[in-house]
Formats: sequence, C-alpha cells, structure tokens
Amino acid sequence: MEELILELKKQIIEALNLEDITPDDIDTNAPLFVEGLGLDSIDALELIVLMEKNYGIKLEDPGKSKEIFKSVATMAEYIQKHRTK
Repeated sequence: MEELILELKKQIIEALNLEDITPDDIDTNAPLFVEGLGLDSIDALELIVLMEKNYGIKLEDPGKSKEIFKSVATMAEYIQKHRTK
C-alpha cells in the first residue's frame, strides 16, 4: 500500500503540474479538495483520467468521486480494490 501511495502522489503531481510540490509535501490523509492541496473540479477530472489510464478504473457513478478523492489514502484504497491494470 505504501508503494501505491507514493506512486499515486507522483502521478498527481505530474498530472496536475504541481511544480513546487514533492510527494513528501502531500499528506496522505489530508483532504485533496478545498483544504489540503486545494484542488478544484478541473483537477477532479484529471484525477479521473489518471485512474482510468494508469489503473483501468472507470468511475461509473460520479457521485462516488467525492468519497474516492477525499485524500490520497482513500484513492489508494479504492485503486487497490478496483484496479484492472
């Protein structure tokens, strides 16, 4: 799980062009939206694409994305259970 979390942090930084941030700067349990990283709805779309492309996960129910993208930890948990790649 730790490996997946680190990988995910690197992918988030790359996908969202967070140039001044390192994986160590991202708190695994901090909120990704509003507080924490302060992401917005455009960033959410990027995260959905990232999950499809890298892990073969298609989010059928957009309503669940709020729960999934709560933090890096919740994303990693969801990916671990649902990945096809």
